[in-house]
Parts: sequence; C-alpha cells; structure tokens
Amino acid sequence: MKKNYYIFNSGRLKRLDNSLQFIKIKKEEEETPKESGPLADVEMEEIITPPDMENSEKECLRPKEEKIYLPVEDIDSIYAFGELDFNTKVMNFLAQKGIIVHYFNYYGFYTGSFYPREALVSGMLLVNQVKHYMAPKKRLLIAIRIIEAAAWNILHNLKYYDARGKDLKEAIRKVEELSGQISKQASISALMGVEGNIREVYYRAFNTIIDQDIQFEKRVKHPPDNLINTMISFANSIVYTTVLSEIYKTQLTPLVSFLHEPGERRFSLSLDIAEIFKPMLADRMIFSLLNKNQVTEKSFEKELNYLYLKEEARKTIAKDFDERLKTTVRHKTLNRNVSYRQLIRLELYKLIKHLIGEKDYEGFKIWW
Repeated sequence: MKKNYYIFNSGRLKRLDNSLQFIKIKKEEEETPKESGPLADVEMEEIITPPDMENSEKECLRPKEEKIYLPVEDIDSIYAFGELDFNTKVMNFLAQKGIIVHYFNYYGFYTGSFYPREALVSGMLLVNQVKHYMAPKKRLLIAIRIIEAAAWNILHNLKYYDARGKDLKEAIRKVEELSGQISKQASISALMGVEGNIREVYYRAFNTIIDQDIQFEKRVKHPPDNLINTMISFANSIVYTTVLSEIYKTQLTPLVSFLHEPGERRFSLSLDIAEIFKPMLADRMIFSLLNKNQVTEKSFEKELNYLYLKEEARKTIAKDFDERLKTTVRHKTLNRNVSYRQLIRLELYKLIKHLIGEKDYEGFKIWW
C-alpha cells in the first residue's frame, strides 16, 4: 500500500530520472537575504517517514549531502508543511504518477492542493452527482445521512470515555435528543443548525474528556484562539486532505457536495465526507495525544496566543495520524480486514452506488 509523506523542511523538489529528489535549501543558495519573520528562525528538520518502514529503508531516506530520495512508486500523497519549490517538470511528473501535494502555511493550516488531472472520470456519474445536488429532496437525503453518521460517531466517542470514568451522561443525553431531530429537518440550513447544536454539546464535553487543565469554551476557527482550537483545525485539515486524496481515486468530483454549499476555491465534497470521519480520526487523536501528554502547552507558542503549533508537535500529530490511517478493523459485511483509510474509500463507493441508483446511501457508523 502506498504511503503519505510529510515534509517539514523548506527546500526544492526535483525529478531525477524516474524518481523524486528533495534538496534542502542552503543559505548560500538564497538569492536574497532572509527577511525577518516567522520563517527566519525555523530550523530545517528531517522528513517524517512512514512509521512502518524498515530501518534500512529509513536509512536510505535520511539526508545525505542535503539530498533525500523519495521512492515515487511508494507515494500516495505529499503533505508540505515547509516552503516547497518545484518546476513544471516536477508537476508533470507528479500528475503522471497521480500524486497529490497538499500545502500548509506557516501556522500549519491548509491552504491548497496540487490536484492532478483526474484519471478516473465518468460523465454519467458527474451528471448524476449534479442532479442530486440540484434536486432539493435528493440533496437533503444525502446530507441527513451524513449528519446522522457524524452524530453517531460523536456519540460513540462520548460513550467510550463515559465508560472509562468520565461523567458524560448529560452530554450523551443531549446529543441523543438532538440526533432524533436530524431526520425531521426540511432544509439544509435547518439541518446545519441541528448539527451545530450537537457540536456545541460535544465540544463542551472536551473539558471533561481531556485530563490536562485546559479550558475549552467554544469552537473558534478563523483564527483559532487557544491550543485546543489550533489542534482541532490542524487535525481537521489533515482529515480533509486525506478525504480529498481518496476522492481522487474514484470517479466522483470533489467540487459537487450535498451538505456544504459548493463554492469557489474549495473541494466541498471533502468537507462533507470529513464530517463523518473527524470524530474517529481527528478527535480521538487529540484526546489521546493530550491525555498522554504527548502534546502540551509547551508544544505551542504562547506569545502567538497558542496559534502556532511547534514543529515537533506537528510531527507527533502527523505520525500518530498516519498510524491511525493504517489501523485495521474486521469489516462486518466484507468479512475481511480493512484500514481506516480504506473505510474512507468504501464510503465514497457507497455514495457512488446511491448516485447511480444501485443502493441507498447510509453513512459510516463505528460498529466496534
């Protein structure tokens, strides 16, 4: 199975024969003096390699004379957290290999993706996807199924921690009550209102779930105003881009969505599907890292109101997330082990079957 590669360096990506080479930026190569600012003091670190690689494989990827070779046939997606410089020759090569590059800014927030020309296309599916968006009842049905699944997975998290000594019974009661209203909504805006109320109850429960003494009052996104909000934004961005990478491997278009309104400069279907998987992939990871003190207040720049997540903490989160994607469970209908990443792809296939009228869509709900 191909792997994600997370690049925390700033440097140049080159095509070398039929492979990729990453070259760290050297001070003497810079054409102009460094300006003062966030990047001025950032030390260039080593690339995070997938955690399941053998030591011998990791050894060959370690920087030697400022150069790192990337096995292109082994790459699923590249996550660029540093400044990445490459030319059209590399872009053409990445497109040829179907490799998506996701970009994050200095604060670790997602800014965009290099999305190659789609190799898997279906005019019929595109027409059906648009038809389901344009028909209010059809669109609402899919949106309801997405929120029902997301609410179920949120409840699963609450019940999991309640069973482990956290008093979350009131939060569970409220979410169950709100979940009963989901199917009764007659519009997307009303549905989003119920979803917002569920999230509000859920986020208030974070203070009980998390052992560290961190007061988390509400979700704030633009920009995050405390370390919990910063972690949520960072983790959600990785889930969003992971879903986007999986959409690329199907005949769906990421531009036409059902819960979120399609708009310019965003892949809104990724936002839809990410809602289902954020409780399992992002939230559970945040709870674990904080409760194990793998991420603490020291992992953030306090002077920047905890907006900046330090390099080592980003690496810790990326490594943990990558390991979670590889986690496998026994699928109850396929009767075989599938990884969390494969669960996302299977979710997309279920949506495709719904759009072509083969089988009604039901959102993924944690069963274990």
